[in-house]
Amino acid sequence: MTSSGRNFGEEGGRLSYGAYLRLPELLAQQVPQSSPPAHDELLFITIHQVYELWFQQLLHELETARDCMMAGELWRARHLFRRVHAVERVLVEQVGVLETMTPQDFLEFRELLAPASGFQSVQFREIEFLSGAKDPAYLDRLRNLGDAEVARLRRRLEEPSLWDAYLTALSRRGLPTGDDDQIMSSLLAVARDRGSHDDLWELSEDLLTHDETAAHWRIRHVQMVERQIGTKSGTGGSTGAPYLRGRSSMHYFPMLWEMRAWL
Repeated sequence: MTSSGRNFGEEGGRLSYGAYLRLPELLAQQVPQSSPPAHDELLFITIHQVYELWFQQLLHELETARDCMMAGELWRARHLFRRVHAVERVLVEQVGVLETMTPQDFLEFRELLAPASGFQSVQFREIEFLSGAKDPAYLDRLRNLGDAEVARLRRRLEEPSLWDAYLTALSRRGLPTGDDDQIMSSLLAVARDRGSHDDLWELSEDLLTHDETAAHWRIRHVQMVERQIGTKSGTGGSTGAPYLRGRSSMHYFPMLWEMRAWL
């Protein structure tokens, strides 16, 4: 027994592993739609549900990292970004599990998915909006969004992004951020005087790694889609792989990339 009077181990008997993780409810959420059952549909559902769990975690970490930057707690923001990068590397590797499914396996149940599509992932769009890639038109392109989901996306459009938070960190250091020219000058000042601004430089590198790793995931995702369905249209009505490939070059923080050319 601890000093607080709390028991640990089997003798405590207050909470089980399964109850704490709500495993009965969690494991009841994988419900294939095919009949007769397609063997790989369970894998498809599981992978995408796991993605959504990781997206939830990323939003949790990125929100806090943003708030830490706004508050001047750069050391804690950097700590959280290391976790973000680790999760994003898992997302990239997870594509390989889905690629164990052959195109023939996918075709056994693919037609049942329409009009559902990964394009409709609200949490993924929240990550993009929070990172700075805000696209209000996205709300008009989505079908069957609930009021709560629309409210979440609108909140992300209105609240500060990671880039806004980094500019706040620059301003707190006395570096100007009034317009793009001033921002570029401040970024260069940070890069050229790491003795004075190494924490800001390292934080910018953390942002860039987040940007780069997200791009790696988009590229792996489009390669997987091409491997599965070739040039077929997506189940949600998009052009499929061509649409995804067009987004693979997107940057969250374009000025951090551009700054390299001026060093």
